[in-house]
Amino acid sequence: MEYRNLGRSGLEVSVVGLGTNNFGGRIDEVATRSVIDACFDEGINFIDTADIYGNRGLSEEYIGRALKGRRDRALIATKFANAMGEGPMSRGGSRAYIMRAVEDSLRRLGTDYIDLYQMHTPDVRTPIEETLRTLDDLVRAGKVRYIGNSNFAGWQVADAHHTARAGYYVPFIAAQNAYSLLDRRIEGELVPAIEAFGLSLIPFSPLASGLLTGKYRRGEPGPAGARLSSGGMAQRMLTDRNFDVVEELQRFADERGHTLLELAFSWLASLPYVASVIAGATSPEQVAANAAAASWRLDADELAEVDRITARR
Repeated sequence: MEYRNLGRSGLEVSVVGLGTNNFGGRIDEVATRSVIDACFDEGINFIDTADIYGNRGLSEEYIGRALKGRRDRALIATKFANAMGEGPMSRGGSRAYIMRAVEDSLRRLGTDYIDLYQMHTPDVRTPIEETLRTLDDLVRAGKVRYIGNSNFAGWQVADAHHTARAGYYVPFIAAQNAYSLLDRRIEGELVPAIEAFGLSLIPFSPLASGLLTGKYRRGEPGPAGARLSSGGMAQRMLTDRNFDVVEELQRFADERGHTLLELAFSWLASLPYVASVIAGATSPEQVAANAAAASWRLDADELAEVDRITARR
């Protein structure tokens, strides 16, 4: 397993991370432990969760119990700001809410510190200075080691960076956004911003909701129970345009003796601004497949060819 520094910090995260949105939903506590055991076997040290995962809290609880007695083997990233209940005091980036949210996450995780505390979504109602000052206090108190953002636009990353610098607050060191071979929208503004200000990218949805796994074929029904087998997301994702790209990417991977899934992971891992690729898993077998998938490094010519295949009209 390869490890990379997260932003301009000394925190080294595995290039493949574990996404835990399934914990407390699709899988129970026993299965959660088996997945985390498999992560340690594969050298994965970065576990990403959020307070809202698992029906508002179960993901954190399951992770905390699975890590009991071995907390030092994992780097835990969790998030705040999305609604954990009704009303304005159950979400956002205000000092009043953050101070309560971090204590709740610490309790559920069964730990006295969080390695990376991330703002899950921007809060247009609260000045970013208030949020950053509060997070700075948490770092100084030892309850949080580092801070990051998620779903921010490029200008919001820039605004947060300059606000932190002006106030001498601890800055964000990472940005977590959707990014894949089928969704490269962040390259226009966010990627230049994180490169300019020294943040690392933590991509989520690297497999484009499963379309980059190779399980779906044009004109054929998807696997039973799979995310894209039916519903609105299937209508958005299973388009002719996407299949045109996927089929060409499949040929590219086949010619080099790799799978489409390996291409999806390895393309991200070949980008210098990417620190850890967040991938969900519901079984030890999926953990092993994800860990192995990122071992390929595309050279400059291969990256250029992938750019050609995935270029937007």
